[in-house]
Order: sequence, then structure tokens, then C-alpha cells
Amino acid sequence: MKLHLALLLSIFIIPITNAAHHEQKSVEGNNPFILIARIHVKEGMVENYLNIANEVDKAVELSEPGMLFHNFDSDPDDPLAFTWTEVYSNSDAFIKHDANPPVQEYVKKHAELADGFTIEIYGNVSTNVIDTINRLGVPLKHFKTTRVGYVRDENFKEY
Repeated sequence: MKLHLALLLSIFIIPITNAAHHEQKSVEGNNPFILIARIHVKEGMVENYLNIANEVDKAVELSEPGMLFHNFDSDPDDPLAFTWTEVYSNSDAFIKHDANPPVQEYVKKHAELADGFTIEIYGNVSTNVIDTINRLGVPLKHFKTTRVGYVRDENFKEY
């Protein structure tokens, strides 16, 4: 009885937030998405790579309000493998990221210190994002959004 009362109270007390379901989303790139960049660093270059990753991370934090999450993680099985996890507010935020001078400098330095770079995108993006990545020549795997799921739009606004 107490459990039923608690469930009923939680249903009526918990505030309802609006969420946009994926079946209502367009593929124009106005939605948030996740990008995973997998990096493989050359033997003996990990410290140097961590330095350039730290530099670009700080610059992105200061200059890209559309980058909502930016993290550089180490692979638990391979000390030379790392992953950037990035959450963008929309496709335009990625285009701004690609054009950001500190990011362009990072990509140049990456070529000297690493021997692997692939990108995975989770979610719908504009054709401009796909074209930009293809121009970079980085292998891309794009996981497109199905009709299942939602986004709490109020949590993904570019400031």
C-alpha cells in the first residue's frame, strides 16, 4: 500500500519536462549529436599528445559554446589508444569547431604524433557535417537516428 501511494505521489509531484521525440526531428542538423573520435598515438609520443590534447581542450572550452561536452579518455586495454567524446548542440556547432584555429592546429600536430584517427557520429547531422569530415579524409561511421528516443531540447541550447 505504501509503495502504491509513493508511486502515485511521484507521478503527480515530479515535474513534467518537454522532450522532442526523434520521430518528430528533421535531418537538417538542428539537433544535438555525439561524435566519438578514436585516436591511436605513436609509440613514445603519449605525453606530447596529451599536451596538444590539453591545449585544444582549453581553447575549445573558451571559444565554442556549441560544444556541450568535450572529454579525452584513455583506452583501458591499449595505452596508445584514446577517445575524444564530444557532444554538439547542433551541426553548425561542429562546423564552427572544424573552422576553429586551435582545432586546425591540433589536427596538424596530430599528424606528427599519431597514426590513427577515426570518427563515429551518433545522431542526425547536416550534409555539411558529413562533407566536412569527408574533406578531412578521416574514416567515418555514421549511426543515424531512428524514430525511437528523445532529446530534452532545453538542455541542449547553445549559449
